[in-house]
Order: sequence, then structure tokens, then C-alpha cells
Amino acid sequence: MSEFWLISAPGDKTNLQAWERMNTVTSKSNLSSNSKFHIPDLKVGTLDALVGLSDELGKLDSFAESVIKKIAQYIGEVMEDSKDKVQENLLANGVDLISYLTRFEWDMAKYPIKQPLKNISEALAKQVTQIETDLKSRSAAYNNIKGNLQSLEKKTVGNLLTRTLADIVHKEDFVLNSEYLITLLVVVPKSSYVQWQKTYESLSDMVVPRSTKMIAEDAEGGLFTVTLFRKVMDDFKAKARENRFMVREFYFDEKELKCEKEELMKLASDKKQQYGPLLRWLKVNFSEAFVAWIHVKALRVFVESVLRYGLPVNFQAMLLQPNRKSVKRLRDVLNVVFKHLDEVAAASIMDPGMDIPGLQLSNQEYYPYVYFKIDLSLLDGS
Repeated sequence: MSEFWLISAPGDKTNLQAWERMNTVTSKSNLSSNSKFHIPDLKVGTLDALVGLSDELGKLDSFAESVIKKIAQYIGEVMEDSKDKVQENLLANGVDLISYLTRFEWDMAKYPIKQPLKNISEALAKQVTQIETDLKSRSAAYNNIKGNLQSLEKKTVGNLLTRTLADIVHKEDFVLNSEYLITLLVVVPKSSYVQWQKTYESLSDMVVPRSTKMIAEDAEGGLFTVTLFRKVMDDFKAKARENRFMVREFYFDEKELKCEKEELMKLASDKKQQYGPLLRWLKVNFSEAFVAWIHVKALRVFVESVLRYGLPVNFQAMLLQPNRKSVKRLRDVLNVVFKHLDEVAAASIMDPGMDIPGLQLSNQEYYPYVYFKIDLSLLDGS
């Protein structure tokens, strides 16, 4: 994706000529792709209200950006094996983000312009906050199912000493409901199969002859059954351990094994059922949050343009998509074309070492023209 610069300058005749000059230079030298950014005639209100709103919109801008980034990242997490398809799911009003930006139109139905700017700002803040709240609850519910499923699935991998045996053992492998006899499961290294067969009957007294059978095997060894009298179980375990035969602490419980299998199937089914609706919600609300974010940017341009250039409202906003290799050159061209708007700021930018008393350059980048960055590359690694 890309980085865009949303800028504005006064809309009088002199500055419209400056726009033309800028367009000519940037297109000739392939510095950027430019398009007009249409902001409707919003209600101005008082100067004090605009100053307060300027701060609020700065915070809302950062918040909205963080929410769309969270949604984009979570779409990547949810899509798991299809992460290469994440970008095609990041749309705004059904079109790709660059198309939406370059053809931006204010949504009059959602954000009526007859109301005060503060009301529009509050409506945007409320909308984005609600999306973030819903994202938290929906992601928590899905992550809970996913986490439980993963922990159960983890039990089905690993070696025969650690993995679950629910999907390996069968009722027929055990002597069940016997007062005297018990069937144990023993993990035997591959290199010791012959030794096991020769010695298991003599590891302790009261081992049932010819009662061993291999019921599973992995790369490291095999899982063998052996039946013996309950009263010699501890002695058998100790002797087995001395010979590097590991007895698994496992007692066949059909009901418990059935529950474990059913739980795994239920979680897999729940995850599958939630996946579709969740992904749809994420796509819809990514679009909603992105559209809201760009409206916040438009509001910021309007407010800053009025504060910077005064009344009556007369400014032109422009969206620039800088050529990645020409960012510095483009910035220099803009500073030359618009330096008359603020000679002091322009001088300080052209000569960063110049100390100008009274010019407060805060964390926000300052240029002779109104400038805001829209960085879509933040969504690239989703």
C-alpha cells in the first residue's frame, strides 16, 4: 500500500495558481499522484470551539487509526492459513482503500453537515469506540474457543510418553472391572523391543504370560499393554523403570475418553461456525472504522484550514500520493510553492539549523500549508 499526504492551501486566485504550478511540477517530474479532496461546507462555530476541537480531533485521529490497525491485524490472525488474502478483505465501502481515498465523498447521511462540528466529532468518536468495544468482546470469545481447541489438539501431538491416548486405545486392549487384574500401558524404546518381549513376564511376580501387545508406535518407540495382578503393580513399575520401560499413568475410563473426543469435536465445530460470521463482522467494521477515520482526517483539514487561513472559509484540499523515491524532492517543491503562506516556517524547514524565536514546532510536523499524513503501509503487515 502507500503513504498519502492530505494538504490544504487557501482557495483564492493566487493560491489556485500555486496549485496549478505544484500539479505541473509534480506530474512532470513524477513526484506524486495528486487528486482533489472534496470537503463540504461544514458549520464553523466559534474560534474557541475550533481550537478545542483541534486537540480532540488529534486524539480521535490516533485512536481511530489504532482501531483499524487492530482489526486488520485480527483479520490476519483469524484467517490463519490464508494470510496472503488479508489485503483483499481490507475494503472501504466495497472498494480498495486507495480508490476510496482518491475518490473520497463525505457521507451526508451518516454525518449530516448541518450540525455543529463538535457533534460530528462526537458521533465519529462514539462509532469508533463502539467498534473497539465489540472487537474486544468478539475476539475474546473466539480466542477462548481457539485457545481451548489448540490446547486439546496439542495433546494429540508429541511422543507416546506425553500425548493423549484417547484416540489410540480401545476397550478391547484392557482387562476391565477385575478385582485382581489390571492392564498397564508401557512405552518401550524401539531399540528395546526384543528385550521387552524377553523380560516383561519376569519383571515381577504375577504377570500374565503372553499378555503384551503393541497398540501404537511413533518414531521413538512403541506403546505396549501388559496385564498383571494389582498387588504387584508398584513393584512392576519400579522394575520396568530400571530397564528404561516407562509405564504411563493411564486407566481406561470409557466415559472420560468419550467426553474428551466430544469436547474436541465440539470446539472444532464451534470454531468453524463462528469463523464465517466473525470474518464478515471484521470486514464490515474495518470498512466502517476506516471510513470514520478518513472523515476525521477531513474534519481536521477543515478545522486547521479555518484556524490557519481565517474566514470566510475558502481553501482547497488535495490528496498527494508521493513517489517513494521522491519524498524529499516533493517536500522541497511544496515548501517553495507555498512558502508565501508562512515565510518563517518555510525558512526554518529549508534551513533546519535556523533558530527562530517564538516558533513552536511540536511533535506534529509543521509546514506552511496544512498537512496530515495517511499511512496505509501500517496495514501492510496484517
